[in-house]
Amino acid sequence: MDQTRTGKLKVVFQHNRVSRTLLLGLSIAMASSGCFLDPDSNGPSFAFDAQTIDLALTRDTAFALSNNGSDAFGPISLVVTSLETTAGEASTGLELVVTPAEIGTLNAGESRTIVVSVAAPDGTPDNAYRAVLVATVAELGTVATVELHFTIVACANADVAAVTITDGPTTLRQGDVGNFSVATADAAGNPVSGPPPCWEVVPSSAGFVDNSGNFVGYEPGNATVVVQVGQGADSVDVNVTARNVSGTLNVVGAGRVDTRFTSDLWVHGNVVYTGTWGTRSSSAGQQNGNTLFVWDITDATAPILTDSVRIDARVVNDVKVRSSGDLAVITHEGSGDGQNGITLLDLTDPLRPTIITRFSSSLTTGVHNAWVEGNFVYLVVDGVSPTSGLRILDISNPNQPQIASEFYGGSSFLHDVYVRDGLAFLSHWNAGLIILDIGNGIVGGTPDNPVEVSRILTQGGQTHNAWYWPAGGYVFVGEEDFGSPGITHVVDVKDLQRPKEVATFRVPGTTPHNFWMDDAAGVLYLSWYENGIRVLDVSGDLLGALDQQNREMASSVYNGPALTRNWAPQLHNGLLFLSDLESGLWILRFTP
Repeated sequence: MDQTRTGKLKVVFQHNRVSRTLLLGLSIAMASSGCFLDPDSNGPSFAFDAQTIDLALTRDTAFALSNNGSDAFGPISLVVTSLETTAGEASTGLELVVTPAEIGTLNAGESRTIVVSVAAPDGTPDNAYRAVLVATVAELGTVATVELHFTIVACANADVAAVTITDGPTTLRQGDVGNFSVATADAAGNPVSGPPPCWEVVPSSAGFVDNSGNFVGYEPGNATVVVQVGQGADSVDVNVTARNVSGTLNVVGAGRVDTRFTSDLWVHGNVVYTGTWGTRSSSAGQQNGNTLFVWDITDATAPILTDSVRIDARVVNDVKVRSSGDLAVITHEGSGDGQNGITLLDLTDPLRPTIITRFSSSLTTGVHNAWVEGNFVYLVVDGVSPTSGLRILDISNPNQPQIASEFYGGSSFLHDVYVRDGLAFLSHWNAGLIILDIGNGIVGGTPDNPVEVSRILTQGGQTHNAWYWPAGGYVFVGEEDFGSPGITHVVDVKDLQRPKEVATFRVPGTTPHNFWMDDAAGVLYLSWYENGIRVLDVSGDLLGALDQQNREMASSVYNGPALTRNWAPQLHNGLLFLSDLESGLWILRFTP
C-alpha cells in the first residue's frame, strides 16, 4: 500500500477499480455504553484515535479503535448502518468497505487499525454523501460511532493508477501563490497522460487550489493539498505562515462641503478639483450638483476653497485634468436646456479655471464619466442603445471639439472608462469589462478607430469601474451591487486577449465605488461608500479570496460610522485625497 506524504495520519490507497474522484471527510463521534461487567472494573471505554479526519480527494483511510477500559471485549463488529446523500436521499451502487469487518478480541489497553475504503462504480451520481459506521459488542450494544462525509465528483481515467506530487512548496506565506506539479502512471508504473487533475485543500478554510495546481493559503497553520487522477491520489502538507502586513490611516486635513453632495475629484500639483452630485437640502435651500469646487492644498492640513465653476446641470459627476495640467474636463447630466455633455476648462491659472467651451452635440442624454489622454477625451454617454456608449472626442483644437469615433458594446449601458498604455477599459455593466485598442497596437486600433481586444463578464456582473495595473498584469473591477454587498473582482490580463477572473475581495456591508493604485508598492486603495477607504496589499500573484489572506493593511471611516460615504480616492505626493458624498474633501496619510 502507498502512503501519502502527510504526517498527520496514516492514509492508505487500495486502488479499487473505481473511476470517480472522492472527496472524503470523516467526522468521528464516540459513544460509550453505561454497562459494567465487573464492579471492580472501570467499565467499557472505547475511543478512536482522532475526532475528525478530513481526507478530501483521497479514497481510503486508516485509523485505530482503542479499548481504554480494564476488560477485554470481543467480538467487535464494524458495520455500516446507513449510506445516503446529505439531503437524505438513498444512494445506489456506493459501497463502504471496512477492513476488518470484525475484531475477534480487543484486550484492555490495545488498539486495532481499521481501514475504510469508498467504492463508487461508474455512473455514481456526483453528490455529497453521509455514512454511519458503528462498532458493536453483543453484550454491550453500540460502543462507538463513526460518521463519514464524502463527495463524489467526476474525474475518471481508467489508465491512471497512480499520481505523485513531484514539485511544490512545503512552506508558503499567507496569500502567496505556489504551484504543484504532478506525474501520473499506469498500473505497471509507466508514465501516462491523464485528464486534468482534481485538486482539493484540507481543511477547505485553509486555502484554495485551482485546476492548474496553483495554491494559496488563507490561514496560518497546516494545510493539506490533495490531488487525484483516475485511481491515483497523493497529498502534501504545507506550512502557511502569517503574512504580517499592516499600516495606519490618519486624517491630515479636510475641506468641508455641507451644502451639496460631493462626487468625483482630481488632484494636480497643489490643486484639488471636486464635483457635485444630485440635489441636497441645506440651510441655503435646495442645492443642485451644478458646481465644480477648486481647492488650494499648498498646506494639506488646511485646504482653502479658492473658486468654483457653475454650469447648467444637476450632476457634475466627473472631473479629469490632462497630464500637462493645462486643461480639465467636467461632465454634466440633467441640464435644464437638455444640452448635456462636457465643459472644457482652461487651467492657465489652476486655482481659477475659465471655460473654454461647452460641447453637447449628440450627447443630449448626458455624460456620466470621462477620461482625458493627450488630445482626446473619452466620454461615457448615458443610456442603453447604440446612441449611447463611448464617444472619443478630438480636442486638438479645444475651442472646436470633434467626435473622432464611437463604440457601443451592446446589451447594457456603459458606466465608466479608464485609459492606459493605449488601451481603454470600459466598465460596461452587464456587458462586462471590455478592452479596446486605441493605440496600443495589439489589434491595430487607434482613437479614430477603436478595436475590441477582449471582454469578460465577471461573476455577478454590474461592472462599475476598473483599474489596470500593467506591471502586475491585473485589472481590478468593481461590482456595484446595492442589493447585496458588492465585490472587487481581479481579472488576470497578462494575456490581454484572454482575460480570466482569478480572485475577489469582499467587504461586509455596502459596495465598492472607485479605486486608485500605488503601482510601485503594489497597494490598492478602494473607496467603499459607508465602509470608507480600504488599503489592500495586492503584491505578488493573486488567487482566491483576498479578504481571507490578511492582505488588508488598513481601513478608515474617517468621518465616523454614520457620516462616511467615500466616493473616490487619489494618491498624490504621498497623501491620499478622498471625495466624500456627504462631507466633501478629506486628506489622509497612509503609513505602512
